[in-house]
Amino acid sequence: MRNTKAFKEAVAQTLAELARQGVTLAPATVEDTIEQQITTISGRLGIQTRSAWRYFDAKSTADRLAQSLSSHEHSSNTGVGQAPMPPIDNPELALVLAGVPDSLAQTGGDLYAVIINVAVNAWMAGHIHGEDGCPGCDGSRGPAGHDWEARMRTITEMQPDITKWFDRGVWTRAVNDTGFTVTRR
Repeated sequence: MRNTKAFKEAVAQTLAELARQGVTLAPATVEDTIEQQITTISGRLGIQTRSAWRYFDAKSTADRLAQSLSSHEHSSNTGVGQAPMPPIDNPELALVLAGVPDSLAQTGGDLYAVIINVAVNAWMAGHIHGEDGCPGCDGSRGPAGHDWEARMRTITEMQPDITKWFDRGVWTRAVNDTGFTVTRR
């Protein structure tokens, strides 16, 4: 389906409608949505996929996607159970950045695995940092809680130059030393 002219035009029209509304979504999200719509229409009506295109409307698809995004953003801004991000210059965040080149080398260049590793470690770092102020975390830790300051001191003692990882040049050289590069197509 994705290789058809109708599909490509539908994606382009929907993205244009979203742009008119000031909404930015990844093309893959729009593609997935359209594919699901056309598949559902053809299945429910018992018609061929190519016949289902007559029921497609880019504007209404864009409206639904924009409304869905707005609803998600609104529900995500409640702050309940969300720990604040750690300070941008903290040692644990530098440690997460430092792990990227190693992870890239260990996975043989599997960027998806690297991103998952970074996301999980960053999430944990942010959660630990903000856990005492996180209403959703009450009762999830022991009576002593987490000594975040002690954790940062330990990381800094183990690797005193850890903040070098905030230098884009240092990080890029380390990635390149693994034999991989991240370039835009």
